[in-house]
Amino acid sequence: MNANETLPLVNAILNGSSFVFLVSGLAAIKSGRRELHERLMICALVVSGLFLASYLYYHFVVLPNVGHTKFNRAGFVTAYYVMLVSHVVLAIVNLPMVIRVVYLARRERWDAHKKLARVTFPIWLYVSMTGVLVYLALYVWNVPAS
Repeated sequence: MNANETLPLVNAILNGSSFVFLVSGLAAIKSGRRELHERLMICALVVSGLFLASYLYYHFVVLPNVGHTKFNRAGFVTAYYVMLVSHVVLAIVNLPMVIRVVYLARRERWDAHKKLARVTFPIWLYVSMTGVLVYLALYVWNVPAS
C-alpha cells in the first residue's frame, strides 16, 4: 500500500477519532467531569492536528505526483461536492475558533470559553464526521471509471 492509498485512510481514522473524542468530551463536561473533559478535548485537538499535518502533506507532496482520485458516482456528484465543499470551508472557518476556545480555556475564562464552544463544537463535530464520509465516498463507495 503506497502513500496515495494509505494517507486517505489515516486521515479518515484521525477524523473519526476526533469525532469520538469530541463526543466523549461533551459527555464528560455534561456529567461534571472537567478533568476528563480537558484530557479528551486535548486528544481531539492532537488527532485533529495530526490530521491537518497529514492532509497538507498528502495534498502538497503526494497528490502532485500521483494526481487526484476522481469521484465517479454520477447520480451523487452534487451531494458529494456539497459535502466536500462544506467540509473544507467549515474546517477553515473552525480552525481559528478552536484555537480561540483552547486559549480561553487555558486562561480559565470559562464564560467566554463556553459561549464560543457552543458554536465551535458542532462545526468541529460536522467537519470530523464529513471527513470520514468524504473518505468513504471517494475511496470505498466510489465506482471505478469505466
